Amino acid sequence: MSVNPVTVTVGLCVKNAESTIAVAVESLVNQTFAAEDTELIVVDGNSKDRTLEIIKNGLQKSCFKLKILKESNGLGIARQMVVKQASGKYIVWLDADMIIPPDYLAKQVVFMEKYSHVGIAGGKYNVHIGNGLAADLENIVYAVDSTFKQRAEASRFGYLPGAEGAIYRVEAVRAVGGFDIRINGAAEDTEMAYRVKAHGWDLAVTEEKFTESTRGSWSSLWKQYVWYGRGGHYIYHKNRYMLNIVKMSPLAGFLAGILRSPGAFLLTHKKSFFLLPVHYTFKRMAWLVGFCDAHAKGYGHAV
Repeated sequence: MSVNPVTVTVGLCVKNAESTIAVAVESLVNQTFAAEDTELIVVDGNSKDRTLEIIKNGLQKSCFKLKILKESNGLGIARQMVVKQASGKYIVWLDADMIIPPDYLAKQVVFMEKYSHVGIAGGKYNVHIGNGLAADLENIVYAVDSTFKQRAEASRFGYLPGAEGAIYRVEAVRAVGGFDIRINGAAEDTEMAYRVKAHGWDLAVTEEKFTESTRGSWSSLWKQYVWYGRGGHYIYHKNRYMLNIVKMSPLAGFLAGILRSPGAFLLTHKKSFFLLPVHYTFKRMAWLVGFCDAHAKGYGHAV
């Protein structure tokens, strides 16, 4: 199936990403999907490093249509800026620490053209280990979930694909009003997926795989999940059906780690991944701290 002349918008929301952005841009430039049918919208969170310079240098030999926007209020607003500016039929989200294979855009578009009832289709995570225990445990969780969850499961509210590597049908996203710019923290993408599904669109997981770096230290992982907890608090108050607080508890995290350990071992044959229950308990504790902090500060009550 030919994918042209469909136009694809690539959304890249970045901030202080000079250590990883070059390879992400290189993987985008190397796509087999026609560059003249691709636009790149960069939303920069007022980076203080060379992030934008590196992006511009990486695109010098490409013919992408490029827009650079600025924001200072978080991912929800940044993603919504892309939605408003997008001229493509689809948006594919590229993170600053991602690498996509050369045929990634083309195959994601082919999938969406074939399944017109799908509003959002997530990709799958490559196994990406060897970067320290904290980073390896975090990566293998994503790899296990995206490998062993079948497409049918993505159609249930229990599985909401994140934005990284996902392809969004612009018609579906705009029909539900775009991203909620009031979210204080993360979860703007899963909240969007919930509304797209509730609006009658299907969600899916394709077979296409990408590589994404994960937090390399326990302290950075803790901060990340505190941030997730703050976002979780907002969406919990917005719609309690979207978030099961019990499932986000440290005890439930411990059980989730036990359930994922066999899959992690099957993928890697590394016994260290039987530490996933500890890893899950740790990050669910961080999530709970973020949730409680947001509650104490009153975030999300006046939704």
